Amino acid sequence: MNRSILHLIVLLVLVVGGGWIIGASNLPGAWYGSLIKPPFNPPNWLFPIAWTVLYILVAVAGWRTYERVESGAVMQVWWGQLLLNFAWSPVFFTAHLMWVALGIIVSMFVLIVTFIVLQWRADRIAALLFVPYACWVAFASVLNLSLNLLN
Repeated sequence: MNRSILHLIVLLVLVVGGGWIIGASNLPGAWYGSLIKPPFNPPNWLFPIAWTVLYILVAVAGWRTYERVESGAVMQVWWGQLLLNFAWSPVFFTAHLMWVALGIIVSMFVLIVTFIVLQWRADRIAALLFVPYACWVAFASVLNLSLNLLN
């Protein structure tokens, strides 16, 4: 098997599989169900679909970046956003630390935008793969803030 394809498979398993494991082990549950939601709160069934698509995009962007530069600032930003992404659900859904979760998601958004800026000239496709992710995380940040203010 081509080494590059192996790297892609590893990143897909890590990002998509990691996201699924984090999601499955930190379910919204009754606590989240009892929160007052803003009118723009999406239905619960949408979240796993959206995140699966986004995780695929994140993995492919990470793979493209890794194939070009195995380490360096842009890969550190990529890993940083992934760690924050994986931290958000346990902090919000399990620990119920909604304000801490807001800090995490805003920091994640900053790293996502930083990745896009760093990749824009070096790998426009990798940068563009992060644009839907940035949009969703911006929306999720507003949702997180709204939940904080309503509850």
